[in-house]
Amino acid sequence: MKDIFINEWRGFVRNQLFFVLSILFTGSLAVVTYLGIVQNKTQIEIHHDAHRHIRSQWDEMKPTNPHGAAHFGSYAFKPNTVLNGIDEGITSVTGNVLRLEGHAQNDLVYSEASQSLLISRFGKLKPALLFQFIIPLFLIFLAFNTYTKERESGRIKLLLSQGTSLQKILLAKILSVWMIGVLLLLFAIFIQIIFNNQGINAETFLRLFTLSLSYALYYLIITTLTVLLSVQFSSSSASLTFAIAVWVLWTIFLPKIAGNAVEQLSPLPTRVEFKKAMETDRSKGIDGHNPSGDREKELEKTTLAKYKVDSLSQLPINFDGLVMQADEEYGNSVWDKHFGQLYEQLLSQKRNYQLSGIINPFASLQNLSMGSAGTDMIHHLDFLKQAELYRRAFIKILNDKHAYGGSKTGEWEWKADNDFFRSVKDFEYSTTSFANLWTKYLIDIVVLAFWVILLFTLILYSSKRVSLL
Repeated sequence: MKDIFINEWRGFVRNQLFFVLSILFTGSLAVVTYLGIVQNKTQIEIHHDAHRHIRSQWDEMKPTNPHGAAHFGSYAFKPNTVLNGIDEGITSVTGNVLRLEGHAQNDLVYSEASQSLLISRFGKLKPALLFQFIIPLFLIFLAFNTYTKERESGRIKLLLSQGTSLQKILLAKILSVWMIGVLLLLFAIFIQIIFNNQGINAETFLRLFTLSLSYALYYLIITTLTVLLSVQFSSSSASLTFAIAVWVLWTIFLPKIAGNAVEQLSPLPTRVEFKKAMETDRSKGIDGHNPSGDREKELEKTTLAKYKVDSLSQLPINFDGLVMQADEEYGNSVWDKHFGQLYEQLLSQKRNYQLSGIINPFASLQNLSMGSAGTDMIHHLDFLKQAELYRRAFIKILNDKHAYGGSKTGEWEWKADNDFFRSVKDFEYSTTSFANLWTKYLIDIVVLAFWVILLFTLILYSSKRVSLL
């Protein structure tokens, strides 16, 4: 088996077309990976500059009313990790800037896709595009005539007569082609590490390992399937045609079909319906019988009783601040209700899409690629949740200052000093460790492993059947 593997590689090296294609792929990977790194570093620096500018505006704020400061608000920037340069996932579509203010939970804005004239079916030219579409196609062209060529030339009989089993011959050929894909993958990863050495840590290595493993398994699936087709079909052209048909089905048609199917299974409300439902719950009450006016009257009654006074003017605090915070907390419960349901639907869609990997391993590859790069829906929702938790704490600090900072009810001209605003901590998003998220991708890992085992089983069975003929 070792000799066959070495002999296959010798054949690759002597093939001028293979040599030219290898140089082309290696050069393309180097250029695309490097440009992805440069672009990603530029975006990270832009985010840092914007973040510093926004924070400096807050720190230099003149004495002002805390409620006015709540409306002025702040911004949360979804950070780019060093692996965004490999697979941008949904980041270019979802946006990366979130405004944090009182009385409202906003959507992410300023997505690259919304500002770009170069929107394609496959997205921007990133290493993931080559990893997912081009390299598998390259492996198909290398493996489609692996067996038929040997059979047509009569060399397979010579190998078998020397005591080598057909199983070992096929396995050696699979591994020799698969190794080319792995080397191209590792070459791109190596460039990523070299030019991102300052951003590489243990977490990044764990994510790079997961990303590399997922692509390596997928390449093994593609190579094994192509060799299996070469054994099953009598001609090289037939095996090539069928292999490309499978590639097209996996990468273009099935993802679209699966996406439409999961949307039907777990339909999402339209943006208009969603916002209208939240506004209704906030004004009329979640149960429809607790309008905002009644809630304010009840709060006033409770507060007067607590401080043992008869009117708001006698309160030692600013009742307006309490009203605003009570409204925020009620709005938070409305947010938890509607966004909680929305998140569950989104996660349900993702789980259903992951299950589509049983008939399309490409879906599992995409999930693992985006997940390890930190650019999938799970990481996106994690950012939104952390940003919302910060917004709630941020607004509460401002409302509490308005209520207990020394002003009285109705004193809207009262102002907090600059030292107070400087004391409010800034938002810092902490990406959840991949070690704590790996169970979210267990389905994808199991599915890829299932495909590898299935195809190797079919290869072994086919080799025995062919040997008996």
